[in-house]
Amino acid sequence: MYLKFTFLGTGTSQGVPVIGCKCPVCLSENQQDKRLRTSLMIQSETTTVVIDSGPDFRQQMLRSEVERLDGLIFTHAHKDHIAGMDDIRAYNYLQSGAINVYATNETICVLKREFDYVFSNSGYPGIPEVNLVQIQSTESFFVGDIEFIPIQVMHHRMPVLGFRIGPFTYITDANFIQDSEKEKIYGSQILVLNALRREKHISHFTLEEALDLVEEIKPQQAFFTHISHQLGQYTQVSRELPDGVFLAYDELVIEMDGR
Repeated sequence: MYLKFTFLGTGTSQGVPVIGCKCPVCLSENQQDKRLRTSLMIQSETTTVVIDSGPDFRQQMLRSEVERLDGLIFTHAHKDHIAGMDDIRAYNYLQSGAINVYATNETICVLKREFDYVFSNSGYPGIPEVNLVQIQSTESFFVGDIEFIPIQVMHHRMPVLGFRIGPFTYITDANFIQDSEKEKIYGSQILVLNALRREKHISHFTLEEALDLVEEIKPQQAFFTHISHQLGQYTQVSRELPDGVFLAYDELVIEMDGR
């Protein structure tokens, strides 16, 4: 089964550059230092799915020329991961129907509060058409022909979902993973992890912590995402990484056999 993974965004909640910042990363002219909020697109030959629609969702869809959306999956309910959901309206029009949105009950509750006008049954024209599909951290599910295996991680005290998609594992916004959940990750050919910065953080893996987890899991390759300007410039940090470990960047594409 052919799978294509596109990093729509690889930045932390403020993105890179950060508003008003004059650090070398934010002033860098290297496109690999310019990061929209974190999001991933997964495509098979028949299905297109996006994980998280942050504030940059519209820009990301336009940049990657995404003309169809079969499902939107949320990892958790923080604004930098859900704020762009309204822009699925374009796909309602293009596809003449509602879009399935997959989330845990906790995230669905926040979506209903934050996007009250979508779920209030007001009949107001032009609002997004959404089919909410509740998912569990313990049960796999399909969107079209793509299977998603949820992996529960902790974002400080907040449960967040990562996902195993065939040989590819995607985890963002985490600083702790239980051993029982790590069992779902072992054997991944590609592991994607958040690596916010070098200094300790209350709710995200540091670069060192992410590298330690890569050493433990031993995937064939690893890519780091949800990166802040505090980590350093792409070219500099890349030189420090061990073989097979890379910084992800916006519009990076990985194609592989999904079996």
